[in-house]
Amino acid sequence: MHKELNYNIDDLLVKALLDEASVAEQIEINQWLSDSDDNQRYFEHFEMIWNQSKQLAAQNLVDEDAAWERFRKRTQKGREETPVIPLYEPKRSFSFVRVAALIAATLCAGWLAYMFLGQNAESQMLTVRSGAQTVVDTLPDGSIVTLNKKSSISYPAEFSGGKREVALTGEAFFEVTKDKAKPFIISVNDMTVKVLGTSFNVKDNAKKTEVIVETGLVEVAKNNEFVRISPKQKATVIKSSPALVKDETADDFYKYYRTNKLVCNDTPLWRLVEILNETYDANIIIGNERLNNLPINTTFDKKSLDSTLSLISETLTIKVERSGEQIILK
Repeated sequence: MHKELNYNIDDLLVKALLDEASVAEQIEINQWLSDSDDNQRYFEHFEMIWNQSKQLAAQNLVDEDAAWERFRKRTQKGREETPVIPLYEPKRSFSFVRVAALIAATLCAGWLAYMFLGQNAESQMLTVRSGAQTVVDTLPDGSIVTLNKKSSISYPAEFSGGKREVALTGEAFFEVTKDKAKPFIISVNDMTVKVLGTSFNVKDNAKKTEVIVETGLVEVAKNNEFVRISPKQKATVIKSSPALVKDETADDFYKYYRTNKLVCNDTPLWRLVEILNETYDANIIIGNERLNNLPINTTFDKKSLDSTLSLISETLTIKVERSGEQIILK
């Protein structure tokens, strides 16, 4: 996992299902879900049991202790069926979880309506996940977000107060509606991105967190350090180093999941290989160091990987060989 959660994951999941999770808690949930497919399956199973409990609550009034015990056994059964899911050291569960489960299993329809549907829109958190395809979503203020695959974003049903806060896991491109009185703030990993109205790309993976500006001005902060970046600039934090680095962008590859094009302008082969591995989940290596910096000047439409490799081979007069799942350029 990215990091150990400070409390039981079941507690967080219940708060998320009740739309009670804070932005910080939703970030932890999203990170936990993205850590493994097993975590995602566990959440789906947990959500299914939760929804079934709600349906039962509308039909019967039952003994609260028995209802809690039934809910606990069913979730425990799900864990036993998927033993690979990481479990946290048992802690004394706070009363919120028990009360929430009893709400779902026993209380009358009116009280259920209050807990599940009657909450203020301002306190409800919405989460959009992209899965295997990119997803375009419109936020409450009209801002548009394009999520790259295997990414997610969480935000309130309405932006209230003096700021617009969202939480991101993975990668997304933002086109933020201007509002000078209400800054737009993105929490990603342990960084904060603050804007008033602009367009930019945010990417977080196992190696680094990166922000690239397309239009406008963006402020990126980590701990007590911050930088302001403008178009064609980026701010980066490498996971192995805590420093916040400001630099110029060398290419426009950050656009590939929106435009379905890889535009190369004197792009070295090693850089193109890097982005192809990311785009196609491939394992391409350069078998000869003298090929690393061969420049490429062409545009690759996002077709099949084989078609792209064939064009690279013709353009640079190099060979493409396969060894199992590995692809070697020679």
